Amino acid sequence: MASRHEQSSRVARGARAASEISRRMTAFSPTRQKLLDVYRGMLATYGPQQWWPADSAFEVVLGAVLTQNTNWSNVERAIANLRQADALSLSAIQRLPREQLAQLIRPAGYYNLKTQRLLALCDYLSACQSLQSLAELPLHEARSGLLSVWGIGPETADDILLYALDRPVFVIDAYTRRLLVRLGLAAGRERYEDLRRGFERVLPPDVALFKQYHALLVEHAKRVCRKTPACESCCFASDCLQRI
Repeated sequence: MASRHEQSSRVARGARAASEISRRMTAFSPTRQKLLDVYRGMLATYGPQQWWPADSAFEVVLGAVLTQNTNWSNVERAIANLRQADALSLSAIQRLPREQLAQLIRPAGYYNLKTQRLLALCDYLSACQSLQSLAELPLHEARSGLLSVWGIGPETADDILLYALDRPVFVIDAYTRRLLVRLGLAAGRERYEDLRRGFERVLPPDVALFKQYHALLVEHAKRVCRKTPACESCCFASDCLQRI
């Protein structure tokens, strides 16, 4: 009969094995060819996309926070309010009374929460002296710094890095995850960082490519790969595992 120690060791080994199996099941290890095939398929279907719509890097920063948990049309209304108030600069945002800022960005939803997040981010950027100073940091330092700001998660940080600072970081969003699952490239349980690194590991660190790829994913999701998909119009219909 096995001793209590042997039983404990066996249980521990089983737990480690189960953990490793789970890790492998949720690993994201696409080939470069497959990811490029997806990219080229969307590019051929939709053509080049002009995204992110903004007149300045700081406007991208604002949009990255405002777009959390809302659609872009609501963000555009909030940005228009800020533009009318001449508040599309770091110093202008910081000068605004908190209550006024909240009302200006109200169309984007969660306006009190987003006001706090915007002000926290502006304080951080002020401490960095400028967006350009942040852009000149090593990428891992710039990303860690953004992630240290209250309310700034990986997707928001990567939006800022890629679209405002022109750093080669691949943005993962719900649209990306949905398409990867439907094409059988991901299981749906992967962590944000695993998906991001999967793209960055096999694709060249090309800012223009990353911007265009992410923009195409957004366009594809808006037009076709919705929660209830329009499979008859999809350029990936023959490869989709969830075709209806």
